[in-house]
Amino acid sequence: MRSSQIFIRSLAFMFRIINRFVPWHKLPYRILPRLSLRLWNLPALREDLRRWNLYDTGSLPTIPQPKGYTPPSLPTMRLQAPNPFEPPDPFKPEDLRYRRADGSYNDLQSPSMGSACSRYGRNFPHEVCVPRDPLEDPSPREISNRLMARDSFKAAASLNLFAAAWIQFMVHDWARHVPDVFNPKNRVPIPLRSDDSWVKSEFAPMEIEPTLPDPTRPRGCPAGPPTFLCDGTFWWDGSEIYGNDKDAQLQLRAQMDGKIRMDSKDPKRLPEHPRLPGLDMTGFFGGWWMGLSLLHTLFVLEHNAICDELKAQYGWTDDEWLFQTARLINAALMAKIHTVEWTPAILGQPVLKIGMDANWWGVFGEQIRKRLGRLSHSEELSGIPGSELDHHGVPFSLTEEFVAVYRLHPLIPDQYRFHSLTDPDHARYLTFDDIQGTKTRDAITDIRIENVIYSFGLAHPGAITLHNYPHFLRQYIPPEHPPQNPPFRMDVASVDIFRDRERGIPPYNTFRELLRMPRVKTFKELNPKWADELRRVYGRSDVDGTDNVDLIDPMVGLLAEEAPESFGFSDTAFRIFIVMASRRLKSDRFFTTDYRPEVYTQAGLDWINDNGFESVLLRHYPALGPAVHGLANPFHPWRNVHEAVAA
Repeated sequence: MRSSQIFIRSLAFMFRIINRFVPWHKLPYRILPRLSLRLWNLPALREDLRRWNLYDTGSLPTIPQPKGYTPPSLPTMRLQAPNPFEPPDPFKPEDLRYRRADGSYNDLQSPSMGSACSRYGRNFPHEVCVPRDPLEDPSPREISNRLMARDSFKAAASLNLFAAAWIQFMVHDWARHVPDVFNPKNRVPIPLRSDDSWVKSEFAPMEIEPTLPDPTRPRGCPAGPPTFLCDGTFWWDGSEIYGNDKDAQLQLRAQMDGKIRMDSKDPKRLPEHPRLPGLDMTGFFGGWWMGLSLLHTLFVLEHNAICDELKAQYGWTDDEWLFQTARLINAALMAKIHTVEWTPAILGQPVLKIGMDANWWGVFGEQIRKRLGRLSHSEELSGIPGSELDHHGVPFSLTEEFVAVYRLHPLIPDQYRFHSLTDPDHARYLTFDDIQGTKTRDAITDIRIENVIYSFGLAHPGAITLHNYPHFLRQYIPPEHPPQNPPFRMDVASVDIFRDRERGIPPYNTFRELLRMPRVKTFKELNPKWADELRRVYGRSDVDGTDNVDLIDPMVGLLAEEAPESFGFSDTAFRIFIVMASRRLKSDRFFTTDYRPEVYTQAGLDWINDNGFESVLLRHYPALGPAVHGLANPFHPWRNVHEAVAA
C-alpha cells in the first residue's frame, strides 16, 4: 500500500469519527479553504464509499447463450442491438489506442466490462435491493399529483438553462435503460382516483411501460436483486453523439478527414433524422428537445474542429485515425467540462470548486499540472487523468442508485423567452411543447441558433425540489416512441416513482442509512416546509401514530431534503455522486493509464487542457462573445448584451 493510500485511509478513519457529530458540509472552511476540514472530508468520504458502496451484479447467474438472439432495444438508428450473450469480436491491435464503438476492450483483461448491454451494478448490498410493488399505496400518480406537480416555477437563479440541458446530454452518454416499447400488452395500468384529471382526458387510461427484464438472467432466479441492461455503454465516451455500435457510427461519419456528417444545406447544423423528421441525426435522441440539439450540434462541430487541428499539426489524412483520435479528445473535453465547470456551478460551494479541480488537476492545481505534468502517482496530488487505473475491487459499471439520484427533471422550465443578439426589443415566448420532439429543428431555424444559445444563457432552470416538476412531462409523448393512434402519453413523474420501486431502489430512509447517514425520524425533521403534505400522502403508523417516514420513496426524499448551503441537490444524492463521478474516470484506461501523448497526441492533450465550455461556444459562435466571455463559469447566467450597451 502506497503512502498516499495509507494517508487517505487514516484520513477516512478520522473523519468517520468527526462525522458522527458534525456532517461534512457544516465543518468550517472560510479560513484557508484549501486546508479546511470541509475540503479534506470529501476524499475521506469517497474512500469509505469506494470500500462499502460498490457491488457487482455481473457475477450473478447468467443463462447460456441462445443462438441468433437479438435483444429488444429503443428504435435508435443502429441496425441491430448488441448481443449481451456473445463475447466481443476478437482483439485487434487498434484496440490499444482507440475506443471501440460498443465500449468493449476498455479493460483489456475483461473485454466486455462496461460495454453496450452490460448490467447495471449496485451501490448497496444485494439483499437490500428488493423490488417493491410499483403500484403500492401511495400510488405513483398520487405522489405525482400531490407532491411533484409544479404549482409555480421555482427558479435556480444561480444557473443558466445550459446547466439543465447539459446533465441530460451527459446522462444519455452514461446510463439508459431499455423499456419494453415494442409490446403494448406488457404495459402496467396505473390506478387513478375518480377526481384525477387524467380520467376524463383524451389520454386515459394511464399506463407505464416496465423496464425490460434482463434477458441474461434465468427466469425465477432467486439469487440477488433484479438486474437490467444498459442501452449503450457505461464509459464516458461521448456515445450520445458517436453511437454505440459500429454500424450506427458509420452512418454518422462523413468518411473523410475523420469528420462527422453535417447538414448538406447548413454546415453548422446536424442532418435531419431520416425516419423522424424534426429530430437530428445523432448517436442517441431520446427525450429530444432544443437543449439537446444545441449541445449535440456544438460537440459535433467541436469534433470536426479537432480533426482539422490534428490534420494541420500532423499532416495525417487517414480517416480512421483522425476520427478515433478526435473522439478521444472530444470525450475527454466533455468530461473535463462536467468535472471542473458544470459540477462546481450546481454545487456552488468554494470547497467543491477546489475539490472538483483537484479531481482533474490534483491539489497542486491547474497551473502546476500544465507546466510540470504529473508530480505524483497519487490522484489526490496530481489528479485522476493520467493516474493508475483502479476499479477498487469491483468491475466497473454504473449503478441503479446512480440513475435514481440523477432524476433531475425539475430543472426544465415549461415556458421559454427567446431574445435576439441584435434586436433589444425582440422577445418571443414559447412553451416546451413548441421546442421539443418533431418541432425542434424548425424552432431553431426560425429563431436562429445563435439567438437560441444566447437565450439559454440568460434563462434559469428550475430548482430541484418538490412541487417543481414540469407540466409538460406529466403528459409527455416521447418523440422517439413507435407511433400509435392515439399517441402514447406518460406522466414521467409517476414513471420515476414506478422505476425506483420496480428496480429495487431502497426507500429513502434505508438509502440514507446504507450511506452511513442518520435516518430521519419525522417528516418535520426531513423538511418542515413539506411536513404536512408528506404526512397527508404517506400517513402515520396505525400502531403508534408516528410518521411513516420509512415509506418515503427515494426520489421524494431526495427532493424534500434540505440541501447543504449553495447546493443544487441533496447531500444524500451527493454521496452517490462522490463515488460514481470519480469512478467514471478512475476505471477508464483512456482517462488513466492511456491518458498520454502516445494515444491522444500532445496536440490532443493540449486541446483538452486549454479549452472549456466558453472557448467551445466562442469557437463556433463568436457572436456570443459579449454575453459569455470572461464569466467565472459559463453555466452561470450570462450578460444581457443590450443592458451592457445601455449602461
